[in-house]
Amino acid sequence: MLDLLPLLGTWRPAASGQRCAVATVVGTSGSVPRPVGTSMLVSEAGEVLGSLSGGCVEGAVVESAMEAMHDGGTRREFFGYSAEDAFAAGLTCGGGLEIHIEPLGPGPGRLRLESLHGLTGRHPASGAALIRRMDAGGGGAVVVPDPAAFQVQQSTELAALLGAVGSAGAGRMLLAAATQLEPLLRGGRTGLVRLAPAGDCQPEPVSLLVESRLPSARLLIFGANDFGAALLPAAKLLGFHVTLCDARPAFAQQDRFSAADEVATAWPHRYLADQARAGGTDARTAICVLTHDPKFDVPLLQAALSLNVAYVGAMGSRRSHIGRVDALRQAGVAEQDLARLHSPIGLDLGAVTPEEVAVSIAAELVANRSKAAGLAQGSASLKDASGPIHHYAATHQSSGHHASNLHHSSLPDSSSGMPEPQEAQWT
Repeated sequence: MLDLLPLLGTWRPAASGQRCAVATVVGTSGSVPRPVGTSMLVSEAGEVLGSLSGGCVEGAVVESAMEAMHDGGTRREFFGYSAEDAFAAGLTCGGGLEIHIEPLGPGPGRLRLESLHGLTGRHPASGAALIRRMDAGGGGAVVVPDPAAFQVQQSTELAALLGAVGSAGAGRMLLAAATQLEPLLRGGRTGLVRLAPAGDCQPEPVSLLVESRLPSARLLIFGANDFGAALLPAAKLLGFHVTLCDARPAFAQQDRFSAADEVATAWPHRYLADQARAGGTDARTAICVLTHDPKFDVPLLQAALSLNVAYVGAMGSRRSHIGRVDALRQAGVAEQDLARLHSPIGLDLGAVTPEEVAVSIAAELVANRSKAAGLAQGSASLKDASGPIHHYAATHQSSGHHASNLHHSSLPDSSSGMPEPQEAQWT
């Protein structure tokens, strides 16, 4: 549901006060297009905001949503693959989706559009969370404006949502809820939580869908050059709060960097140290060093590798990487910290141009975030591989890329008459 909030304010049915229902993925099996928590809004006129499966089951979901708005009840629908019934709504990918469908409205225990509108101004820049009750015994939602600081056991709204107010087992239920809910809230994650009911009147478990979004993680790009300009929009697309830093005002103040959330003109290592002291970095921060100048790189990487951040990457050829690591060792950087350095930066995609290198870096950021580096079509992190960075020769040159894009990597070795191993990311 949180993913729909940026579009909710301009969605005509919501603005005009039409009745709506929300359909949410609450269970998956096998290969499915969207994860648990994905939602789609349906208006009484049949207009749709969002998607659950990319088209496989939406028509059937809209029909069930219209029925839910008509009779006011919630529904659970399951969609899988059926080879026997060619006309049944199902997933061609072979997986299964369990969909919870609920009318929105002013009734008791209902999720209200007004509550969602209250979140639109907070997501995603400042973080927000939504806890919805999804079992047959109840409904409604609790809006959490600051998920990182939310205390489950202190919330009377959550106690009311659980039906735990005044019951003998209320304290025990809230403690169990805190154990499961708070890690999801503070981690910015989505998940379905099941709790034993507080009393005997409801024998079935209470189901809560938690959607939490923390403030956007920061990406610090050091280097106002072609590679930094290409990485900036890719990082914004991934949801990062992007800062570009360069010590040279004439480079940093170019219009092509105006899309950054912040542009800083400062010596990189001093800027990073100031940000760390002020609490501007945390365990989700990513740092990309694209300057490729030892006077900037070495002190900057020394500072970066001393911080508790999610990712530190540096551009350069294998030759420059070796020299840089030697300089960092001499500066006292420990081996376990050097092992955290992604250098050469990016996944091994055969990237050459600034735009291709930006895709390579963005791919490694995603893989690092999901701890899945090396799983995408056999691509490995360049820092864990050996040999040439790129595995091509004539392809890029014959397709219109000039030799200058190779950063001298294709120049012959005058002593042997043979070309040097392919190098890029600057030699």
